[in-house]
Amino acid sequence: MSKKNKITCSIITLLLLGGLYIYFEFYNYPRIDIDKVSTEIKTSSKNLTASFIQNEKNANSIYKGKIIEVEGVVKEVSFLNNRNTVILYGDNKYSGVLCDMQSNQMIEIRKLVKGQKIMLKGVCKGFLKDAILLNCMLINQQSNE
Repeated sequence: MSKKNKITCSIITLLLLGGLYIYFEFYNYPRIDIDKVSTEIKTSSKNLTASFIQNEKNANSIYKGKIIEVEGVVKEVSFLNNRNTVILYGDNKYSGVLCDMQSNQMIEIRKLVKGQKIMLKGVCKGFLKDAILLNCMLINQQSNE
């Protein structure tokens, strides 16, 4: 096998392994009925992202795997690839809180607008460029401020 083919195979293998890691770490999780589970931690989207940026290891020990309530301001709402996602502003312009919403939240999510202050609840899975919350549901909505 030529050196070019070995490099190509190595790159493909790394991409596949990376994809599998992301799938098992962030999307292959047991579904929890968030509505029936009590909140373990309450915080703001700015505090959450700041914690991960300042010391990811410490923030993982505090937040990862826990049911948390996060209050923040809507940066973006997305409905791509059969995923309902709300992104909240974080501590800086480069990171935020990526909230993968439950499918039964579609009607409420469609009413959200950029700049709106909201509170939601979900399972914290860690930090990539953004803090990741899965299985989220809206707790309340406030009008634009």
